Amino acid sequence: MGHVSSLSGRRVVVVGAGIGGLTAAALLARRGYAVRVFDQARVAGGCASTFKRRGFTFDVGATQVAGLEPGGIHHQIFSELDLPLPETTPCDPACAVFLPGETEPIQVWRDPAAWQAERQRQFPGSEPFWQLMQTLFQPSWRFQARQPVLPPRSPWDLWQLTQALRPDTLVTVPYTFSTVGQVLRQLGLAGDRRLKTFLDLQLKLYSQVSADETAVLYAATALSMSQAPQGLWHLKGSMQVLSDSLEKALVRDGGLLQLNHGVRQIHGVQGRVGGVTVEDQSMGKTWVEPADHVVANVTVQNLVQLLGDRAPQSYQRRVEALPEGNGAFVLYLGVEASAIPQGCPPHLQFLYSYDGPIAENNTLFVSVSRPGDGRAPEGRATIVASSFTDLAPWWQGDYEAMKQAYTDGALRRLSSYFDLRAEHLIHVEAATPRTFAHFTARDQGSVGGLGMRINTFGPFGFANRTPLAGLWLVGDSTHPGEGTAGVSYSAQTVVRQIVAQ
Repeated sequence: MGHVSSLSGRRVVVVGAGIGGLTAAALLARRGYAVRVFDQARVAGGCASTFKRRGFTFDVGATQVAGLEPGGIHHQIFSELDLPLPETTPCDPACAVFLPGETEPIQVWRDPAAWQAERQRQFPGSEPFWQLMQTLFQPSWRFQARQPVLPPRSPWDLWQLTQALRPDTLVTVPYTFSTVGQVLRQLGLAGDRRLKTFLDLQLKLYSQVSADETAVLYAATALSMSQAPQGLWHLKGSMQVLSDSLEKALVRDGGLLQLNHGVRQIHGVQGRVGGVTVEDQSMGKTWVEPADHVVANVTVQNLVQLLGDRAPQSYQRRVEALPEGNGAFVLYLGVEASAIPQGCPPHLQFLYSYDGPIAENNTLFVSVSRPGDGRAPEGRATIVASSFTDLAPWWQGDYEAMKQAYTDGALRRLSSYFDLRAEHLIHVEAATPRTFAHFTARDQGSVGGLGMRINTFGPFGFANRTPLAGLWLVGDSTHPGEGTAGVSYSAQTVVRQIVAQ
């Protein structure tokens, strides 16, 4: 520790070794900061980690990655850290979406022309909507690439934001307070049930809320990301490849990652962060780790809990007023390859009834491993199926019975597409919000961030700067939202803010 204390102003503690925390840690270590990362889990990666069972490797939550194309956020970060890019294959289609009672899916192709032909065939008359998405996406994408800080909370932040603006950014301004639902109504498309349902399904995956609630400026990016030259990518090996690479860079550059170490409290004196209380969970001992900067890769609810009475009341009230987040029920299946139909796309989304919610077992988002991608032994495959679920019921009532009912329901639903006879099923395991709370320590086991409503998106969201100087928030509670690409942007922003000081 001796060399650390001489680095005045350069001691950084990172709370949480999810992708956002590891990215910030690796980038700061690369710049010569003394970085220590603490995570209460036994493996790094947070919601993008993996676990192994009977020769299968299961991605815990996230299954696809954006931002690996040249100029993409992961591409930038890997270049800066001097790391080789992970081996990937593009997801094409990015998703095959099955609407109730339909056997032919809507295929979200990577090739822009193929996707245009597909959506015109599937949703006749909807092209004005898609053209508007493109019109808003292009300037928004260029704007984000210029690294604005949103929402700005200091003169430096504001300067970064104004530097990123260009005349073409003005195109987006009239839509700042619009939702997708409002735009559909303006275009006379709100009555198109198939289109509206498709948008609800896709946006729920990316923005955590339905089309009626999603900010249209966020939707423009979420709905355009899967097409070249951008795209979604399937990692060879598993999602763990991302956190493993970041961990390697962190350690190489002198940083320290301590797993099975939970941060219990964030300390501050006179409006500035001072350090954290850490518990070594295997030894049961606690100590205070001093820090000039604390980067919290946690939910905004967890942040308020870690601050305790040091959290300003206005901040606390704002967090308490947030709508409840989403939980996930996830079913992990190890199967014989013969359970997978011929030509099965890597990612599928099923809605089983128009009458039910886009949650619980009425909708499933399914990821299927590819032969040779490192997730299953030869002749076998993994199926990971997840549905959104309310958080509260999992913490009340008969938990085991509820988990079993969900598992049976999901297996029954999946059997209409996959051949899940007993002899094809090798491993069955389920995760619930309680599982996620246990392994990721996220408040109530919520996943996916705050939901990209108008009042939580971009300029109206939670800032990376918190009310305590030197305390920074990264992850899916901040701009630009969920997913490995989103949290990596937040990490990159915080690193720039710390260095600028």
